[in-house]
Amino acid sequence: MSKPMEVVISSAYRWRLHRNVLIYVVFLLALIGSMAWAERMGLSRNLIGPIFLFSTVMIYALIGISGRTTDEDEYYVAGRRIPAMYNGMATAADWMSAASFISLAGALYLQGFSGSGNQPGGLAYVMGWTGGFCLVALLIAPHLRAMRLYTLPDYFDQRYGGRWPRVIAALASVLCSFTYVVAQIYGIGLIASRLTGVQFEIGILLGLGGVLLCSFLGGMRAITWTQVAQYIMLLLAFLIPVSWLAYKQLGNPVASLVYGSQLSAIASIEKRLMDDPAELEVRHEYAQRAKLYALRLQDVDASMKALRLELEEKIRTLKAQGADFASVAQVRRELLAVPYEASAAREQWTRAMRDNLERARPLGGMPPHTQAFIGQPDGGLAQEKLFSESRLNFLALVFCLMIGTAGLPHLLTRFYTSPSVAETRSSVAWSLFFIGLIYLSVPALAVLVKFEVLNTLVGSSFADLPSWMAQWARLDSALLEFSDVNGDGILQLGELKLGADMIMLATPELGGMPFVVSGLVAAGGLAAALSTADGLLLTISNALVRDMRPNGVNGPKSSEGRVILSKFALLAVAMLAAVVAAFKPAEILALVSASFSLAASAFFPGMVLGMVWHRVHRWAVVLGMLSGLGVTIFYMVVNAPGFRQFWALDPYGGLWWGIQPLSAGVFGVPVGFAVMVLATWLIPHRLMGQNLRSQPILADRGNIYPGL
Repeated sequence: MSKPMEVVISSAYRWRLHRNVLIYVVFLLALIGSMAWAERMGLSRNLIGPIFLFSTVMIYALIGISGRTTDEDEYYVAGRRIPAMYNGMATAADWMSAASFISLAGALYLQGFSGSGNQPGGLAYVMGWTGGFCLVALLIAPHLRAMRLYTLPDYFDQRYGGRWPRVIAALASVLCSFTYVVAQIYGIGLIASRLTGVQFEIGILLGLGGVLLCSFLGGMRAITWTQVAQYIMLLLAFLIPVSWLAYKQLGNPVASLVYGSQLSAIASIEKRLMDDPAELEVRHEYAQRAKLYALRLQDVDASMKALRLELEEKIRTLKAQGADFASVAQVRRELLAVPYEASAAREQWTRAMRDNLERARPLGGMPPHTQAFIGQPDGGLAQEKLFSESRLNFLALVFCLMIGTAGLPHLLTRFYTSPSVAETRSSVAWSLFFIGLIYLSVPALAVLVKFEVLNTLVGSSFADLPSWMAQWARLDSALLEFSDVNGDGILQLGELKLGADMIMLATPELGGMPFVVSGLVAAGGLAAALSTADGLLLTISNALVRDMRPNGVNGPKSSEGRVILSKFALLAVAMLAAVVAAFKPAEILALVSASFSLAASAFFPGMVLGMVWHRVHRWAVVLGMLSGLGVTIFYMVVNAPGFRQFWALDPYGGLWWGIQPLSAGVFGVPVGFAVMVLATWLIPHRLMGQNLRSQPILADRGNIYPGL
């Protein structure tokens, strides 16, 4: 006999949960307070960071160990007894990944609200992700919970039957989740290396140990309560620095309500910098460098030989003049950096030319922060094209993030853990509330940080720059780079290059806060990355072990055996993701955006049509999923910079209507819908040997009935 659909949670169990969470909050506040006191008493900064890192990871590990289980229901869906508020908190932590916590404020800082033609703008992420949760609440989550499933591929198996819908869904889950988890592990390595001072690769391994301790032993049960703890950590880590900056600049700690007054100040400073003579000198120098690289690219082989001869002659001249060792060593490093193969030189110089052209633009290549869209709708053909592409990219990214949110496997699995359909709806509402607490402050943080940079750093003497800038630059030049391009000894905006992935992490140091706040922010970023990585790794291991072989063929027959095999699959996937992340394949936001496009094109059309149209059948959804996913992958691959450089293609020649490849789902989703509809009309049911599972289904007390 089937288990009842509704799981009853006793009052005693709820109060026990409240007590445990309260104890954790008190302990966390005590840890922060003790670290602040220790810093005032002279504790070294070199110890504060590692203490924060290891103490928080150990807390998560203890929660993971205490939640260890081999019970299938507990491992996959936490026994379906997570109350709505805590499920919403865990979902928010699952959602607040390294992209949201670490990179979103950076995207708003660099791209403004609406970005440029090549950058969709940071506000698109806030709108798309928030709108996606509304879509989940209204359309997806209640239906999936009513069916009493374990994973998203379970839906395709129950709704359409047969092997192929489930297998394709499992493979798509692995693809989009692996792309997503690489971004999280990259963030983990970035934070761990900054906190402890170890190499980036070692930082990845340190953080990965925390991920495995949380998810390896207890599955969804351990992950859920770990994510609740991680959400509280990242909430404090985000709100404290943004409130501090707001109070420092405006005298009011409620940043989301008062930051608007700084927008006019930023606009005034930006206008002054555009016409500043020193800034114009810097822009001219970058334009000259871009021309030099363009000349080299006209004859790569000859340019390589000429450059080597020039640098060798420069070394001989410096030695003859008795120059210091550092000057000679610098030129030697430049000589060693000259590529030996023409293809490598072409790729390196093309990238350098684009970077210099970008930095030759006003404001160091950043659009004005409050500008709606780059270009002008009535400013001539070139300006109209820029305006149209900027607006299209903004809307395309919002669309992909919304639809992708409604199709992310690790996110939708969270709604299987609630006790009932009603609690599922409530948990989505709680998720929006907990996410909103942070998302409403993200634009404020970007504005306050930009004002701090323009008002404090820009115009400072290079000799007076704070030491944290050199530390970040040594960690990774892609995160922070600065040099005296025009030789006046003063830092201009064009001479400063900040990466999106370091804006949030460097906010405490930029705002002159105690180092304990820097440790707290790094611990919050680590919590955000760990919480999402836990859920993603569990989704991938479940897809490989459980969803690829739903009937236990060539695998363990018992539920305990499947759980154990899932754990070892999780370990293997985690190690592979760590290897990929060590190569730093792309920025965090770019990787995450790509995973949303993949999830949108793979899952959304089949889920929605399966819920609202009883005629759509197995082979229609198979063809639609393959078509939508294929178009999305094709568009991403042919427009990848490495692919176009390898084949010597125009960097932007493969774009359709100027839409960037991270929004490829805007093409894949309509193709998926169209193919499913056409295949349903053109291929009769009777030719498919279709059973009752070709109809929409609802679950009631464990029984599956056709029809809505």
